[in-house]
Amino acid sequence: QLRLVESGGGFVQPGGSLRLSCAAAEITEDLFSIAWFRQTPGNEREALSCIDVGYPVYRNSVNGRFIISRDKAKNMAFLQMNSLKPEDTGVYYCAAGGRGRYCTGYMLEKADYWGQGTQVTVSS
Repeated sequence: QLRLVESGGGFVQPGGSLRLSCAAAEITEDLFSIAWFRQTPGNEREALSCIDVGYPVYRNSVNGRFIISRDKAKNMAFLQMNSLKPEDTGVYYCAAGGRGRYCTGYMLEKADYWGQGTQVTVSS
């Protein structure tokens, strides 16, 4: 179900940065896990990063450039994206899992909540 709201997308030149936010203001339970996905033009949605009670894990293509974080007190999550490339262009989604929804590497296989997505365009 769509209960998350992403923001922070936009247009940026290659090498630039964006910080995406994911708000879960209407969700009363504590979110156990948070993940970010994206869908690039012509491709299926792919997982980028996931965090539960341990360290975050990243897809190889974004490892070292993207950083996932969360503010549990505010029930929010973030994706700091640095050194952006044209191939990072796409729609970015956050997803969240309730209690016991662990990450599987950089993936959240069973998300309880999704956002509607925010567009990121990287172009010169």
